[in-house]
Amino acid sequence: MRARLERLFERLVHASALERVAISVAALLVAIVVGGVFVFVSGAFASCRTGLNLAGQTFCYNPMQVYYELFLGALGHPLEGGWHPRNLRLATTLQQTTLLIFAGLSVAVAFRAGLFNIGTQGQLVVGGFATGITVLAAASILPGGFLGTVLLIPIGVLAGAVAGGLYGAIPGALKAYADANEVITTIMLNFVAVGVTSTLLSWQFQDPDSANSQTAAVPEYATIPTIPIVGFHGRMSFSLLALAFAIALMVAIAWLLAATSFGYELRTSGIQPAAAAYGGVDEKRMVVASMTLSGALGGIAGAFWVLMVHGRWLENVPPLGFDGIAVSILAGNNPLGVGAAAFLFGILSSGSSAVGTATAVPPELVGIVSGLVILFVAMPEFFRLLGRRYLDVETHRPVRADGGGEADE
Repeated sequence: MRARLERLFERLVHASALERVAISVAALLVAIVVGGVFVFVSGAFASCRTGLNLAGQTFCYNPMQVYYELFLGALGHPLEGGWHPRNLRLATTLQQTTLLIFAGLSVAVAFRAGLFNIGTQGQLVVGGFATGITVLAAASILPGGFLGTVLLIPIGVLAGAVAGGLYGAIPGALKAYADANEVITTIMLNFVAVGVTSTLLSWQFQDPDSANSQTAAVPEYATIPTIPIVGFHGRMSFSLLALAFAIALMVAIAWLLAATSFGYELRTSGIQPAAAAYGGVDEKRMVVASMTLSGALGGIAGAFWVLMVHGRWLENVPPLGFDGIAVSILAGNNPLGVGAAAFLFGILSSGSSAVGTATAVPPELVGIVSGLVILFVAMPEFFRLLGRRYLDVETHRPVRADGGGEADE
């Protein structure tokens, strides 16, 4: 049994890019079939006036309609008349995609360094909070208008990156110098981030004019602007400029990992730590640097959540950091793959709302179907990561002397 599992893991580890795409597509089709059967059978236990009658039993839910709304509803029904590429549903999908690119990159960088950063959510919370209060403070002394936009947005994003990076450096330092397990420390620091920001909010930064737990709104000119004519309307809480920045950052991280000495040391530390140390890589410094960069990306996710979506920091932060873990795994920790994985998650998130609006299927059932799609598609990459980390399946494929590796490394 063990030998069979090891052969299976080895096949997954050594699968080519084309084989991995084929596996993901097959897994997606299986997930659609399994989820469709689940939806159809669940309809037998619901009450409805019309449905499909089989053997004296009425099945209330139509799986085809659910998937139609889940995937095409997220794009605003492009196959129907009157479709416009700047519709609200597509804006929601791209908004989620943008935020998940940042969160997925955060997790992917840590994974590539051989570290499990479960704390992107906490780094996002701290980064977003730092962005909110920094922009509010800076707006009181800086001019408004176009100049204010040019100054305040970079300041806010930088504040989120610095705060998230410093918060990510804490588990990195604990890992490097105290041999603390980064999984445990990052999980615990997620709770600490929520507690600290909530305390600071109630102590000093609560909006006095609101009963909700939130800071005051940043000036409108400090939010991410939309592109005139071709961009989405400002009320849709999405800007093509933010998506363009996310894509540019995605390419930059891919270049950093593939073409710089820092990226070489980071990748080598993640693939073969002993070989990296033998080659002169300062392992402790690399652990702290990797977690700092990972945290900074999480902090940027929080900054854009504040400056693009709400225009203020709210205590109820969505679990974007945890979704980033699944995005990274689905992308095989490849920075360029993070974009496609984030777009799939954006579709499922936005499409779930479309299903709830257009059908009588309860949101809990839609959540199960979306979860099945994510589970089935991500599992092959997850097992591949496990194989790479825990099984001796690569002894005959050492790291090249020039720092190169497999296509995804």
